[in-house]
Amino acid sequence: MDAAHIRNFSIIAHIDHGKTTLSDRLLHRTGTVATRDMEDQLLDAMDLERERGITIKAHPVTMYYKAKNGETYELNLIDTPGHVDFAYEVSRSLAACEGALLIVDAAQGVEAQTVANVHLAMKQELTIIPVINKIDLPHANVPQARQQLEEILAIPGDDAIPASAKEGIGIEEILEAIVARVPPPKPTGERSLQALVFDSYFDTYKGVVVLVRVFNGELKPGMLVKLPYSDKVVEVKEVGSFNPKPYVREKLECGETGYITANIKTPKEVKVGDTITDHRLQSPPLPGFQEIHPMVFSGIYPINTADYEQLKVSVAKLQLNDSAFVFQSESSAALGFGFRCGFLGLLHMEIIQERLRREYDMDIIATYPSVVYDVLMTDGTQKQVDNPAFLPDVTFIQEIREPMVKAFVMCPNEYIGDMMSLVSEKRGDLKHTETLDPRRVMLTAEIPLNEILIDFHDRIKSITRGFGSMDYEPTEYRVSDMVKLDMLVNGEPMDAFSCIVHRSKAESRGRILAAKLKEVIPKQQFVVAIQAAIGGKIIARESVSAMRKDVTAKCYGGDISRKRKLLEKQKEGKKRMKSIGSVNIPQEAFIEVLKA
Repeated sequence: MDAAHIRNFSIIAHIDHGKTTLSDRLLHRTGTVATRDMEDQLLDAMDLERERGITIKAHPVTMYYKAKNGETYELNLIDTPGHVDFAYEVSRSLAACEGALLIVDAAQGVEAQTVANVHLAMKQELTIIPVINKIDLPHANVPQARQQLEEILAIPGDDAIPASAKEGIGIEEILEAIVARVPPPKPTGERSLQALVFDSYFDTYKGVVVLVRVFNGELKPGMLVKLPYSDKVVEVKEVGSFNPKPYVREKLECGETGYITANIKTPKEVKVGDTITDHRLQSPPLPGFQEIHPMVFSGIYPINTADYEQLKVSVAKLQLNDSAFVFQSESSAALGFGFRCGFLGLLHMEIIQERLRREYDMDIIATYPSVVYDVLMTDGTQKQVDNPAFLPDVTFIQEIREPMVKAFVMCPNEYIGDMMSLVSEKRGDLKHTETLDPRRVMLTAEIPLNEILIDFHDRIKSITRGFGSMDYEPTEYRVSDMVKLDMLVNGEPMDAFSCIVHRSKAESRGRILAAKLKEVIPKQQFVVAIQAAIGGKIIARESVSAMRKDVTAKCYGGDISRKRKLLEKQKEGKKRMKSIGSVNIPQEAFIEVLKA
């Protein structure tokens, strides 16, 4: 189709504002999916997405729409995730579009991730079409949603289209607005093919399937193209688009989105954000595609050590499907061989672990999540540490810097006091508060990333009874009094439980871990000491009492000195056993503690 009749757009919104329902409606209205094949969350292919009601992967789909002016247009939609941890998916999808539908819930108004996603779209200079969704709800407040669009996002409220994806209201107006307002794609003017790789996945029969948006030239079977990242030349075997299932096409022209297969065997050969070009007449790469940096690190180990090779293959396939996920091999004295994995955030980590369990049938255990610390040594060198095991000795450290984030928390007015105390409990620094409307405020705070990892999001939801929302962006590294907390069992340090914490929180953390370990470590023949230590200083201790064998059971009456002699002999034996005995902690104990 000629470029004047092509429109590329994506849908951006806060989590749970109705993106997926609207995309289902658009597919139904354009006749891309027949009524009998319709089902809810059509573009959410993963079980996990359907269960949690969230979008995890960006899904491309091509629709054909006959507009009121009688012309037929090709509409390429890329459905994007809404959660903060998948902002990288959103930025990649937006790089392949010219316009974006911004959805705002009429009942809840503009929320934290709405703001973040609009900034991403504005950075890419996209045309934004605001849509006020869920107007059929009894407590919908459309005038207030329009006012928030103007005041918070500086988007004219009168441009917003009132709609209800559930009831099918306003769908026609949205399609007409896409045709009228989103500009058609323009060729870049280079001499040959330029196609942006915005995603990829692994197919057992076809190998690596690469999702592309063609910016210049055309792609068709039989062409020899170059993958600059791996410096390989491959022959294109098949091109096609999605509706939502893949279907084969003759060629992909300038401005179109779709997929190509080219006998690419290994995931490592394709890099998301790469520019595919003609191998004879090469064009320069497309601009403005950022390299992603993981924020949270955790070790992933197979529960059965014999599954290591299978886990290695599984994480490689998963990385192909999710380029924000990175990993490298590591080993632990307690858990054997495994991988040090990097994630964008905690939900991202949870989803990856769940996908490994479900899609690849792996039994895995994850260590306590940590962030990347910047360590300045006494000799002036700098070291990046993402694993507590690699933290140098305290005598060689001049200072430790921890990553900070700028957090935006939106909550109803009545919870502002509770939110402020939560921020200070997490060692945060409240910068300013802003009143959004008569009911809600936005708090801006600087908080250490380490503190928001585990339960910050859950605490916000429980304090505000589900009405609070949060988004964050990384800012800088700041000097902080961080220490390495070691857990010692019978004097031996256990690397699986080591973590880097702030000195003020080390003691309470040590007590909790020691109490948990006491519950799961089986009794030995001697007393086992469980200690939490910072350097050489013990800050918490629990003891697992010894198994008692009644050595005096064979004495029926007689002199007390005989019993005493037997007890003394037993005491000597226990003392000797303690000095040479080692405590074998079962794998289940590690798993129990790490789950907690």
